[in-house]
Amino acid sequence: MNIYDSVIIGGGPAGLSAGIYVARTGLQAILLEKSILGGQAITTDTIENYPGFPEPVSGFEVISLMEKQVRRHNLPIEQKGVKSVEYQKESDSYTLTLLNGEILSARTLIIATGACPIKLDVPGEKKFAGRGVSYCATCDGPLFREKEIMVVGGGNSALEETMFLSRFAKKVTIIHRRDALRGDKILQERVFQNPKIDFLWNSIVKEIKGNTQVREIIIYNKKEDSTSVHKADGLFVYIGTKPNTDWLNNMVQADKQGFLITDEKLSTSLPGLFAAGDCRQKALRQIVTAASDGALAGMMVYHYLQEKKFDNSHLGS
Repeated sequence: MNIYDSVIIGGGPAGLSAGIYVARTGLQAILLEKSILGGQAITTDTIENYPGFPEPVSGFEVISLMEKQVRRHNLPIEQKGVKSVEYQKESDSYTLTLLNGEILSARTLIIATGACPIKLDVPGEKKFAGRGVSYCATCDGPLFREKEIMVVGGGNSALEETMFLSRFAKKVTIIHRRDALRGDKILQERVFQNPKIDFLWNSIVKEIKGNTQVREIIIYNKKEDSTSVHKADGLFVYIGTKPNTDWLNNMVQADKQGFLITDEKLSTSLPGLFAAGDCRQKALRQIVTAASDGALAGMMVYHYLQEKKFDNSHLGS
């Protein structure tokens, strides 16, 4: 069986960036993506904070350019999903079983499978995603200058993003299913003191309505057993983020949410297995940080293989 120097699993910004760096070192590698390249980034209508693009650009455009760059370095990209991975201690390598039954072998792996926001699963959410419904204030907040928007959630992420959104929006209303916030006390104090922030307690979103953009949010108050309609230009959802790591079956050390734990070199708890992008434990999940992770992971794979002194004469000096 042919053994790859590295297999990159995931074709979002982290995986594509890793692909560029791995390919440039001359490693025998392949990138696997089970669906379409780009991950969450490709669904983002407007990106205003990616370095090198002074004008707004779509996620599709950014990912298309990344893909073009990867292919220019002749890295194979295949639309195949990975079912499971096994570490072979005796050979210090990995065996991958793909969803189509194919078996691959690799000396190193870069896990770049990303994460996904936990959805509300209410009518209108999918329809208006990218058109008023957002899961990233850092990405989309500046698009809502002087607008009235709502935030779902009561934890640290929701409160931090609400404070950020209040810099742009005319008014921000926090919708929380309980009668008290769950975030840190200092964050609670900040949102309570902000005159632009309002609250809807004991409430949940029932439906999102609009035309081409979000215009109304239907809210149900559990305590009063009543439903009300609220005008809004946008809805930001922060009820949690789920890493796409379940398929690893706990073979790699992760936090309680499933995000892979890495060191500063992006190494995981298994030798030769690296993690990059939103699937790993980190403070900021953005396209730019995913691309940075991918670059570092790609170079760390190269150095790891050199240090292990595998029979890879093509690696160079």
